[in-house]
Amino acid sequence: MPGTRYWETKSLDAMTDEEWESLCDGCGRCCLHKLVNDETGDVFYTRVACRLLNAETSRCERYAERLSEVEDCLDVRRMRSTELAWMPNTCAYRRIAEGKSLPHWHPLVSGDPASVLTAGVAVAGRAISEQLADLDNLEAEIIEWVDT
Repeated sequence: MPGTRYWETKSLDAMTDEEWESLCDGCGRCCLHKLVNDETGDVFYTRVACRLLNAETSRCERYAERLSEVEDCLDVRRMRSTELAWMPNTCAYRRIAEGKSLPHWHPLVSGDPASVLTAGVAVAGRAISEQLADLDNLEAEIIEWVDT
């Protein structure tokens, strides 16, 4: 796969499991609790992360088991294109579904797995575990992400 830009020629459905998994930039934003305005459909991200997300590395600590351990964990592979709108606008899966290119900081483009951290896109150091948060007051934890 090194050197190939498969994401520019393949649809999400046509990708192998290895290609699919390598699209994830590891930002951790999909693991944050989200609030949706029922009237407008707007999605608001909070800084509160799933209990399985390591808030310092932006990585799931039980990735292989996450879908069975967390009831509302998003199975991105099974999401329809319209459901990908719930994903951050920086998300490679969402961007490809919308016909957009990957950003310059994406590890597949930059060649550097740490580029998502350097670009300030990852939740590392900016999220808290749901075990430490007041889940009844998530509105107080809404955060705006600056996308580069």
